[in-house]
Amino acid sequence: MLLEIQNLHFSYSKEKKLFENLNLQFEEGKIIALAGESGCGKSTLLSLIYGLQDWESGDIIFDDKKLLGPKGNLVPGEAEMKFVAQNFDLMPYSTVADNVGKFISNINLSHKREKTEELLEVVGLTEFAHVLPKNLSGGQQQRVAIARALSKLPKLLLLDEPFSNLDFARKIELREKLFRFVRENKITLLISTHELQDILPWTDEIVILKNGELIQKDKTFNIYKNPSSEYVAKLFGEVNLFSEIEMSEFCTDRFFYYPHQIKIAEEGFDAIILESRFAGNYYWNKVLSKNKELVLFTENKIENTVKIILS
Repeated sequence: MLLEIQNLHFSYSKEKKLFENLNLQFEEGKIIALAGESGCGKSTLLSLIYGLQDWESGDIIFDDKKLLGPKGNLVPGEAEMKFVAQNFDLMPYSTVADNVGKFISNINLSHKREKTEELLEVVGLTEFAHVLPKNLSGGQQQRVAIARALSKLPKLLLLDEPFSNLDFARKIELREKLFRFVRENKITLLISTHELQDILPWTDEIVILKNGELIQKDKTFNIYKNPSSEYVAKLFGEVNLFSEIEMSEFCTDRFFYYPHQIKIAEEGFDAIILESRFAGNYYWNKVLSKNKELVLFTENKIENTVKIILS
């Protein structure tokens, strides 16, 4: 294992405990999403792993070495590991290119220039190479920080909500280039997010936290198909949740159905159309069936009444 967290205990104060006996293991070369609602401990866990905060007891083991945290390190952080938090800590009076090349050796300047240009291409900032960070947007500064972290080719890269400051178009562009670069360079990536749909196609594994407690950890496909609770299911976006009584009424043994899993059919449960709205490549619909409101997606607008099945 590249990273192990053993019996970790951490509290913000005597009154506010977060992690109590947390245990996790992460394999080398994987892309792992750290997910959960705000306040679940995602950012804190990343800062503990990197060594920016002290924990009370337990061990964090990276590459077979027990980490010491601030109590044991005069300089915060760990070798072979990089962390991009939501405060980017850029050099304000150096250009974007100089910030990105900060950790690249000056022995071979042509190599340094080529590597810097490659990283700027990865984060989509080639045309901003000679701009000062203060003249960039928050999302652009975040991308500079990511490129700088990648320049060291760390064994482990920790990213805290890396797409939170980006518009949709930039998010699509960055995530594909970023994940490809990480894969090609065999970097293990632990990435926190509250929007799992943004990164789902690229992740190998998902870790779900709630109030500092490990709720579920498994391969991405397995968690999506078999969320352990309503809390987990909701993290994947819109979902229809069923109580035990409703499960009986709809003759199902599942407590959740994503909108695309409810279909219009010739035979099924009667449903009254409450809303049918255009949503791009599908129509978003709300229907009423057996006194329960359900959301489903269809190719075309639907009206009046239909029959539905749960698939």
